[in-house]
Amino acid sequence: MLKAMLGEAWLAMGANRLRTALTMLGMVIGVGAVVLMMAIGQGAQMAVQQTISTMGSNIFVVLSGFTATAGIRSGAGNAPTLRVADAEAIAELDGVQAVAPIHQGSAQLVHAGNNWNAWVIGTTPTYFDIRSWPVTEGAPFTDSDLRSATRVALIGQTAAKNLFGNDSPVGKTLRIGQTPFTVVGQLAPKGQNLDGRDQDDVVVIPLTTAQRKVFGTPFQGSVRQIMVQAAAQELMPAVEQSMTALLRQRHRLREGQENDFSLRNLTAVADSAAETTRVMSLLLGAIASVSLVVGGIGIMNIMLVSVTERTREIGIRMAIGARQRDILTQFLLEAIIISIAGCLIGLLLGIGGAVAVNAATRTAVVISGSSVLVAFGVAAGVGIFFGFYPARKAAALDPIEALRYQ
Repeated sequence: MLKAMLGEAWLAMGANRLRTALTMLGMVIGVGAVVLMMAIGQGAQMAVQQTISTMGSNIFVVLSGFTATAGIRSGAGNAPTLRVADAEAIAELDGVQAVAPIHQGSAQLVHAGNNWNAWVIGTTPTYFDIRSWPVTEGAPFTDSDLRSATRVALIGQTAAKNLFGNDSPVGKTLRIGQTPFTVVGQLAPKGQNLDGRDQDDVVVIPLTTAQRKVFGTPFQGSVRQIMVQAAAQELMPAVEQSMTALLRQRHRLREGQENDFSLRNLTAVADSAAETTRVMSLLLGAIASVSLVVGGIGIMNIMLVSVTERTREIGIRMAIGARQRDILTQFLLEAIIISIAGCLIGLLLGIGGAVAVNAATRTAVVISGSSVLVAFGVAAGVGIFFGFYPARKAAALDPIEALRYQ
């Protein structure tokens, strides 16, 4: 029975191939747009998640205060308000897993005839644990290097490429300003951070070396920032309060006096970026879904025209014994076939479009099984929803009036 109805539906659609194809086009465009937009949106989510994973987890950054000259205030991180002793005190707080004081700035790097301006970070060995930043070649510097202010360096992939080309940098010498350093390791690639800065365009050296031999410090033991890792995400609010209270006490700030430091929760920033990308992905999918609704309206319109054109055929079917349920099923099947056929073509178009976007722009795209199933399910639902009214109208025709229709 069902097989016969499917055959009849196929013949009915074949009788008006151009009209059927144009009706199907609405579903093709709708499904293709949904799959493509969801692929782009999910690709953006994946890219943000990968960037977040390179930052490390449960991290705070404490920045030193600002300076003011003639009423003009500089940005945070320029005043010598933080000390290595502050970092050591923070490390003793409950809920704190690791702490790394940092003194950083840009500097000119030189090797042989090559020179390159990169970010130089002076810090302690715990920095690499907090950032989850492994060494791909060589080894990181040690606490002994920190105590001795040894002139050793770890180099990021971008800086290494510009100074050493395709050669291994390990064991070679580079100059930071006028000071020679031995490269003891090469860092794993990190890519861009949430600000778009290349994290691999960097050289990391012991904190004491940076303070004494590269940047200098206006006050003994001062640092520009302190990176703090909480033991767990749920402990972060308590750790933030404890750090603020501790630093205010150590810096002898009176009640009501403004903090001479600023505290940033990188996890909150990362979560905000991830949520923004998720909302963007949903918005893209919702906009593309409008095309599906338009396609469904097109199906209903054409099916209503088909019912009008085939009124006499419907009357004849009823006269020879067809029930209302048979007529309803017949026209509903035609609408569903148009929807599903359009959906399949649209899926191929959307996947092809996503691959083309990735190849042309190097934009990350993710074609997930869930988005394909959702698009397919919505298309079938649109066919049933918008095909039901014309099918019900056909089934409700009076056989005698239908036979009289010219």
